[in-house]
Amino acid sequence: CHLIHYLRLSHHLIVLNYLICTFDKLKSVSSEDINITDAVFDGVEVRVFEPPAKQDGRLKRSVVYIHGGGWALASARTSLYNNLCRIMAESLNAVVVSVEYRLVPEVCFPEQFHDALRATKHFLQPDVLAEYSVDPSRIAISGDSAGGNLAAAVCQQLSKDEHLTIRPKLQALIYPVLQAFDFNTPSYQQNMNMPVLPRYVMINYWIDYFNGNYDLAHSLLINNHTALDVGQALSFRGRLNWTSLLPSSFKKNYKPVVQTTGKAEIVQQIPALLDVRAVPLLAENETLQLQPKTYILTCENDVLRDDGVMYAKRLENAGVEVTLDHFDDCFHGCMIFTIWPTDFSAGVQTRNSYIKWLDENL
Repeated sequence: CHLIHYLRLSHHLIVLNYLICTFDKLKSVSSEDINITDAVFDGVEVRVFEPPAKQDGRLKRSVVYIHGGGWALASARTSLYNNLCRIMAESLNAVVVSVEYRLVPEVCFPEQFHDALRATKHFLQPDVLAEYSVDPSRIAISGDSAGGNLAAAVCQQLSKDEHLTIRPKLQALIYPVLQAFDFNTPSYQQNMNMPVLPRYVMINYWIDYFNGNYDLAHSLLINNHTALDVGQALSFRGRLNWTSLLPSSFKKNYKPVVQTTGKAEIVQQIPALLDVRAVPLLAENETLQLQPKTYILTCENDVLRDDGVMYAKRLENAGVEVTLDHFDDCFHGCMIFTIWPTDFSAGVQTRNSYIKWLDENL
């Protein structure tokens, strides 16, 4: 993919997504019990998973799900996410709306956020919920990885919308990516070369999401963009101090990487690095206090582990009821790997725990 990008034959993410979708067509995942339809919610494509109607006419629970893939890869229609959403719909007897937001490089931030927000707000309209026989008081918003980022950002935005009459009851975030402030948290240092999502790949996803320049990657890696002399970052520093937000079992013996002098021009070129719609972990306490009951799943072998743990702690400090579901032997992305040839026990283990929490709380 990097060779393709270098030769300018196409954007490497377009090629990679093409390969993923081509491979995915070799698999077939279907269900006789769940009705799967494609729709458009306020201009945004979605896939809806509906269990059969019960004779007692009771309204159903619902989950708005936002898929991962670095804001650039995968789809609500791939078998991995199709399978996850189908199993959620079956297990919870819930209507699952899987959002097919537009991807990098077709669009960059904030368009993915706007797509997810528009689709969710459309679904939360009383007449739309009635069309799908959904109980307005039993709706969750959820997502994994970059989808967890979008789910958290959308949930924050919805909580501040005074015109909304219906809001999510829960949010459930699966190994979410929540900040681009510090690429040297203990989990980033510990798992910097971990397969699936090494640190340099996550930094490149951020650069692509912000339509930035790859030449900035090294400066981001050593936290030059949030050095002590970068005034724009100063007010956010206290909101992401992992030395106080992480338990000692996660901090281990790692040391903070804080540059005295850095490059303020990075934030000037990419102001979205400090935009809470892109980095929900930097939200102010007043916004966090408005968040619904929250579930956050983290994995030990994941650069993003500490993003989720710090968000859980900040939400808890703000008075939100939080369940942090940590897996010592699991890795980033594992929850969707439940279909041959990538059917891992870690995927089934995390998926079952996630669905169990939803079933008990939604």
